Amino acid sequence: MIKPLGSRVLIKMKEGEEKTKSGIILSGAAQEKPQIAEVIEVGPGENVDGKLEPVSVKKGDNVIVSKYSGTEVKYEGEEYIIVKQEDILAIVE
Repeated sequence: MIKPLGSRVLIKMKEGEEKTKSGIILSGAAQEKPQIAEVIEVGPGENVDGKLEPVSVKKGDNVIVSKYSGTEVKYEGEEYIIVKQEDILAIVE
């Protein structure tokens, strides 16, 4: 298992849309890079002035991340991205 350090978050990107809203099927190259991801694991948080500031997302949350953020990691055949908490723009509810 990958356990992020500090305020980093391990995410797995959701699949890109294969169809447009009007029903046109997109080829792999035409699919837009997804920006919604599932939080797989979170770090403990950052020490700020001697006090631990926890990460504001939790395991299982769906989040929107900056397009080209993070470090891609392949682990046990799965592709993940490790991002800083600052690269998470919103939680999808």
